[in-house]
Amino acid sequence: MSIFSRNDIETVTTGAVTPDLAALTGDYTIDPAHSTIGFVARHAMVTNVKGGFQDFTGALHLDGTDPSRSTASLDVVMDSIETGNADRDGHLKSADFFKADEFPTMTFRSTKAEALGGDDYRITGDLTILGTTRPLTIDLEFNGAAKDPFGNERVGFEGKAEILRSAWGLTWNAALETGGVLVSDKIKLSFDISAIRNA
Repeated sequence: MSIFSRNDIETVTTGAVTPDLAALTGDYTIDPAHSTIGFVARHAMVTNVKGGFQDFTGALHLDGTDPSRSTASLDVVMDSIETGNADRDGHLKSADFFKADEFPTMTFRSTKAEALGGDDYRITGDLTILGTTRPLTIDLEFNGAAKDPFGNERVGFEGKAEILRSAWGLTWNAALETGGVLVSDKIKLSFDISAIRNA
């Protein structure tokens, strides 16, 4: 995953990178206590319902000298979905949606990383839901690197993406009397990630 520092890290005209940028190279573990994975769906055509996943693990490999060699992986426990309504959460875990008993995990494995300029990056990979794997592209903004009071070296970034849930077999819906459907096909995904460098 191509995540680097801000204005104090520069790329020289030869294409080589400064030692500061290269210093971020390494393996990192996502810190779920300080990270969120969220989603937004349109409900009844008139409002947005927000939710997230409370249980997930992930890893990053950052390559400061060759951004294209950076990678990311993520495993999300589907039973940890939470939208603030127990009945709705139960429906989402059921056979109508995620079939959490049969498919307990959603996964992402990166296949490509790109630097777009400034603090903006893009990562593409394979997203697997309900046993179906399709490509997903996530736009990222780097939020910085720091050492916390406990000595952990951290990097942080925000990401966003959009999917059509039907592409992964999530097709349940209900028609509205006024036209349209109860749940949008388009889902907006959001990522706010803090990752700790491995010892």
